[in-house]
Parts: sequence; structure tokens; C-alpha cells
Amino acid sequence: MDKSLELRVSELEQLLFYSKNVLSFEEASRFLHLSKSYLYKLTSGNLIPHYKPQGKMLYFEKVELEAWLRQNPVKTQAQTAQEAEQYVSNHPYKK
Repeated sequence: MDKSLELRVSELEQLLFYSKNVLSFEEASRFLHLSKSYLYKLTSGNLIPHYKPQGKMLYFEKVELEAWLRQNPVKTQAQTAQEAEQYVSNHPYKK
């Protein structure tokens, strides 16, 4: 197979992967950039949303994984300063 054909097949596989809503364990590991052992640890501890339709195979909804990735956001210094300003202006210190 020549390089251009290999590249085109690879690009099609990527497009297919990104269009999927439900991911296998292997695909979820790739999507999250997590090792398989760490993903197993998260699923066994019920720390990440997943499904076991037949009690064995693990599946994941991409939307839920994206939401899981977005939990516990870290605010920038500018966001923190803006919130502090708003708090001080709305709650004037009284002596």
C-alpha cells in the first residue's frame, strides 16, 4: 500500500472514531489519553461513567467522558481576581 493510500485510510479511521457516540474500552483509553490500567482503576472504583451491558465488556458515552474531563476546572488568576472584585463590591466590609 503506498503512503498516500495509508494516510487516507488513517484519516478516514480518525473521522469515524470522532463521529462515534459510544466508545469501547480501548477507544475510551485512546480518547482520554489514559493508560488502560488507570482506566480500569477508574471503572472499578466507579469514578468514571461507564456501562457494562452484559456484565463483562465496558462501554463509554463520549458526551459523559467529555463532561467527566471538565469537572473541577482550575480558574485563571484573572478569573479569580474578577470574582474577588465582584464579591468585595457586592459585600462591603462594615466596621
